[in-house]
Amino acid sequence: MIRRLRTRIRDYFVEVAAVALRRATAEHKVQVFDDDIFLVSYPRSGNTWARFLIGNVMSPDEPVTFANLEFRVPSIYTFPNRVLRRLPRILKSHDVYDPRYPRVIYIVRDPRDVAVSFYHYNLKVRRFTDEVTLDEFVDRFVSAKIWPSVDIFGSWENHVLSWVKMRGETEDFCFVRYEDMLRDPVAELKKMTPLLKINPSPETLARAVELSSADRMRALEKSQKGWVSTKGTRKDKPFVRAAKSGDWQSALSETSVRKIEQAWGATMQKLGYELTTSPQLGGTETSAVFSSQNQT
Repeated sequence: MIRRLRTRIRDYFVEVAAVALRRATAEHKVQVFDDDIFLVSYPRSGNTWARFLIGNVMSPDEPVTFANLEFRVPSIYTFPNRVLRRLPRILKSHDVYDPRYPRVIYIVRDPRDVAVSFYHYNLKVRRFTDEVTLDEFVDRFVSAKIWPSVDIFGSWENHVLSWVKMRGETEDFCFVRYEDMLRDPVAELKKMTPLLKINPSPETLARAVELSSADRMRALEKSQKGWVSTKGTRKDKPFVRAAKSGDWQSALSETSVRKIEQAWGATMQKLGYELTTSPQLGGTETSAVFSSQNQT
């Protein structure tokens, strides 16, 4: 107990120091221009993969790598506004609904898989140690009390609904499911292109998907040291993990699955995610906008 308390105190001060060092980055104070495109998702929902896909379809002759990603499809959490102004204006964001964003590509992922992926990512970046179990993490995940710098994004459900309810029926909003990207990445990438204002050939789309494969991303992660999102993190925990759907079925306990489905079951079903338990469904009633988005 004492050891765990000491670890949490240490991790807290590490996070405080990290926040202080990032104080100059744009984040929610990002300067927004009329022709900006924001690539938005709750953390660990496929945002990095989408950045590779978009970067590679925009410039297929200059493949995206982890070394140049932040200069091709930059994150609002990496640079201050004075740097972002000089970079391409397709910007990664995890923020909840922001009315200033003119065009948005929003990615959603099954929250059960998000929980597993996010657990391992938090271990990788040393927010906590292996003493925190996956079941304990799910409690934090559902209650949106994971870590101060993450909790500002709210819960998975609140994040999704903040964007879908406010922007879901507008022409400058593109809704994409991670699972659909896995099943047919060419089709889902093509669906994004109107907002990107490009009309790539089938060959260019296929090439972008090939350059953004999970195997290539894993190889790049291993060969390119010091990428901003992995610098100083645990080497035994890869950033690019399973890159598949349904990983939760073997990773989560029945108790954790039930907690997630009880919390957000109604929204999950609206998004096409089948429930495996039969709880009294939680979650906010969603609007009919889901019926106009991709469903399974």
